[in-house]
Amino acid sequence: MRVHLFEFEDLSWFPNVIRTGGTDFLRYFLIISELYKPTIPLINQTLKEINENKIIDLCSGGGGYIEQVYDQINKISRHKISITLTDKFPNIKAYAFLKAKTNSGINYSSISIDATNVPTDLKGFRTMFSAVHHFQPEQVKRIIENASENRAAIGFFDGGEKSIFAILGLMIIHPIAFLIFTPFFKPFKISRLFFTYIIPLIPIYTVWDGVVSILRMYKPEELRQIAESVTAENYIWKSGKTKNRFGIHATYLIGYPKNE
Repeated sequence: MRVHLFEFEDLSWFPNVIRTGGTDFLRYFLIISELYKPTIPLINQTLKEINENKIIDLCSGGGGYIEQVYDQINKISRHKISITLTDKFPNIKAYAFLKAKTNSGINYSSISIDATNVPTDLKGFRTMFSAVHHFQPEQVKRIIENASENRAAIGFFDGGEKSIFAILGLMIIHPIAFLIFTPFFKPFKISRLFFTYIIPLIPIYTVWDGVVSILRMYKPEELRQIAESVTAENYIWKSGKTKNRFGIHATYLIGYPKNE
């Protein structure tokens, strides 16, 4: 059963210095675990199907797995792929870091962008990593409707196991991981150290949000059902699960318009 409790990250009043500390940790975790590496062939195949070389990433947080998506897609793609990061609360420092690191292959929008109402000038395959669980079913439907109204492909990718063991593992392992790995997160921030080691607000909120994320997770068939409730003419829908090298699954839903 899906339970939609609140996450601190979603609250507009939540201090951005704390929020970005958590999204920076998530980016590091996704890179180390290669949670979304098995989704790369799915993304590449979709880009081929729609003849597209641009990805518009929604709800990018701290950048998550995007650098690896960018590197790995460009290794196997016939065309150079570019990515634009967007978020309701954009983590500008993290995005600028990725932009410089990839020589602008990864770019970003500095304005607040709502996934249910993406600016029409942002054209490309819309992706969303580790974020669809933040939305209620009706909001997910609006995100899909907005994509279909603009004839845009969209892909949701949400990693993790929905089980009591996953919750217990997160509550035990993540606080330890914060203590060990925080000094190595880039870009370096004094505020991140302060709110991890002196006043540990970043670990506390991240563990809470992590547990709630597990409770909020959608099953592939639930996302597929929402997508099929949308009036999206001539769209192809694919859903299922992938598994990384550690055996952790990621749920996905991909939709794109048929070639006419």
